[in-house]
Amino acid sequence: MRFFRLLLGFATSATLLSACESAPASRSEKMVNLASVQSGPQIQAQELDGAIARQPRKASLYARRAAFRLDAGQVPAALADIDKAIDLDDAPGEFYFTRARALRAQNRLQATLEAAKEASRRGFSSPELNLLVGETQLAARHYQDAIDQLDRTLQQEPDHAAALFYKGVAYIALTDTIQALQYLRASISRDPRQPETLHQLAFLSNAYGLPAEAVVYTRRGLKLAPSYGLLWYDHGRQFELQSQPDSALRCYSRALTLDTTLYRADYRLGLAAFKQRRYAAAIPHLQRAVRRAPRLPNARQMLAESFENQGRTADALAQYRLLVAENPGNRHWTYKVWKAGEKARQLRADTLYRRRPVAPIAPMPQRFTPTLTN
Repeated sequence: MRFFRLLLGFATSATLLSACESAPASRSEKMVNLASVQSGPQIQAQELDGAIARQPRKASLYARRAAFRLDAGQVPAALADIDKAIDLDDAPGEFYFTRARALRAQNRLQATLEAAKEASRRGFSSPELNLLVGETQLAARHYQDAIDQLDRTLQQEPDHAAALFYKGVAYIALTDTIQALQYLRASISRDPRQPETLHQLAFLSNAYGLPAEAVVYTRRGLKLAPSYGLLWYDHGRQFELQSQPDSALRCYSRALTLDTTLYRADYRLGLAAFKQRRYAAAIPHLQRAVRRAPRLPNARQMLAESFENQGRTADALAQYRLLVAENPGNRHWTYKVWKAGEKARQLRADTLYRRRPVAPIAPMPQRFTPTLTN
């Protein structure tokens, strides 16, 4: 349950980000709580259907329904509505802001920036617009541009928790850890119930060898979001840094159960199995880890050696060749390719030229030879 998702949780009113998940695709037949954040926007959008049927040329109705549909997670329908509103009336800058939000929800970064620029050109100005542009620039890895836009948000609202959070993330990308911690701590002090912020603080604390600080953040975060895999990984990492490997491995396994994309948890589990010479157990974890992050320290080497120890020479050879490609001129990996290649050739030769066992020949049946008598 992440609060600061890539601005997909923008609310239609002054509340900028919401903790809700996307609305379900279909409603049950039970009475729906109209106050619920998940169901509310969907119902509100449906209630506008009749008004639009009566006034099909009123642009503001389409724009309102687009905003509700966007909050309900109905992104294509929201985009169609806001495009219809703009076709009917292209003057309001707010319409282009809603369009930018919908485009961002589809991860169309350049189109998002263009729509946001058009919103500004048509007179729309708000902290939400600057935040949207800043977060989109962050997603596009334009870190300084992102910081500039987030600064504009903070000039308008100095205690804006989301802007402080994204600015901290930008400084992480720029490897300015001091600034990153400063802004992340400021964000969590304004909004203490954000698991994503607590994850970032725990991750940085672990990275700098401060597990005693990390565990404070992970415990707080797991109380808020017990099914958040990244926090379970952070929790495991602080156990590992405090020399509690069994607890760490349990947390890594839990993290993977909750989120199979957490390659760092796979890496840690694979590393532990490799060190214990449990090569068969290490292989699947290391395979997933290198598939998602090929440059993890020694991950491909451990995978190659695990294959080799399991007698999977062809698989080991393939990994050693990749190590040579990643480390051109490295004599060790070049030798390993030669050695594994020789072993693979010997195995092929043995398969091709091994003499087949000769089946025993059945004894010839004795023929009855009649005795000739005179």
